[in-house]
Amino acid sequence: MNRRHVLAAPAGAALLATPNLAAAQPRIRWRCPGSFPKSLDTLYGTQEFIARRVSEMTDGAFQIQPFGPGELVPALQVLDAVSGGNVECGYTSGYYYLGKDPSLAIVTCLPFGLSSRQHWAWLTHGGGRDLYAEVYRDQGVVGIPAGNTAAQMGGWFRKEIRTVDDLKGLKFRIAGYGGNVLGKLGVITQQIGGPDIYPALERGVIDGAEWVGPHDDEKLGFQRVAQYYYYPGWWEYSPSIDLMVNAKAHDDLPAQYKAVLAAACTEAWHWMAARYDVLNPAALRRLIAGGTQLRGFPRPVLEACYRATQEFHGEIGAGNARFKRIHEKWDAFRIEQTQWLRVAEDSLGNFLAVQTAQR
Repeated sequence: MNRRHVLAAPAGAALLATPNLAAAQPRIRWRCPGSFPKSLDTLYGTQEFIARRVSEMTDGAFQIQPFGPGELVPALQVLDAVSGGNVECGYTSGYYYLGKDPSLAIVTCLPFGLSSRQHWAWLTHGGGRDLYAEVYRDQGVVGIPAGNTAAQMGGWFRKEIRTVDDLKGLKFRIAGYGGNVLGKLGVITQQIGGPDIYPALERGVIDGAEWVGPHDDEKLGFQRVAQYYYYPGWWEYSPSIDLMVNAKAHDDLPAQYKAVLAAACTEAWHWMAARYDVLNPAALRRLIAGGTQLRGFPRPVLEACYRATQEFHGEIGAGNARFKRIHEKWDAFRIEQTQWLRVAEDSLGNFLAVQTAQR
């Protein structure tokens, strides 16, 4: 007897008995329109990242095809398309649709809100996901956190903002409830999809616009049509972007695919924030070198905006019980986190900033 053949037989038999796992998985194809221009390698790039990771983790059995704004649906109608079952999922921000429910603004971010680190803690351990699931359920979708830009800039202006009075009559593109707050201070706000901001600014339809930060803003060319670049973007400290999935489509997914989708979105959330942290500093240096005038909002302007924010949130809560309930929990979390990080991190961060400036 050939002993080597006998010893090899069990291994060979096991190999023949191994199923083709990729072939055994159901093959699913989804379409995913998004709200962000394809020219933006981090915002739209994250939409592509999710599709790629889902495919990789299922050996190609679960495919998501990303689309840019206007290819399937307009930039600000993604939620409607997903909710109506016209597409299986979409990549967008909840606060684009706050007219449907004011609580959708909290899903993305609120003015003077949470940092990206605090936001993730709120979503995963502070009860945020459960509260948001209730909001999205009424829209017929399942919302999965799938991106975060981290801290944003305060936007581009044709003129300097020295006092609160300089805001009066200003025509400004902004999304979310930051626009309502600025409206209290005399700003005329407009919500315009990403691809349409530059032409509106160029033609003078608006006097200023906010988008994300140096990397994206440079790509969109805002520095060519506005001179002053302000910080901080107090209305969007760390907006969370969601993969919105049609509720029935999500229910019909095998448990394994639901887990894969959740894992890919978690990766994407951190991938986006980290990528912006790497790309924004160099882009800001280029903008300044090219003539952009970097300005910080004067403290009296920030204080006026903060007071208007608290007043506005109170007004919304008075008219909407769910917003009031979610906001109260969110705000308590925000205050506690702010005090904790003031001790644990901000003190060292401020010290290091001074030391670095002195080098």
